[in-house]
Amino acid sequence: MEAIKLFENKKAHLDWEYDEEADTLYLSFGKPRAALGVDVGEGMILRYDEKVKEVVGLTIVGVGRRLENYVRHH
Repeated sequence: MEAIKLFENKKAHLDWEYDEEADTLYLSFGKPRAALGVDVGEGMILRYDEKVKEVVGLTIVGVGRRLENYVRHH
């Protein structure tokens, strides 16, 4: 299996956007850019730039519901 880069650019900032209607959190490591979406299960989609072999973001579907469930059970 080929290695991928993850958080290589330590100076890149974390950019995020929350869509309340869709209850979805979009995280981008550095400036948001086009990437391949890889469904890793349980409502999480990893965004991967194939050209530079680097993870550039993460999408979490149902993040508000997850937080409510966590608070309710802890």
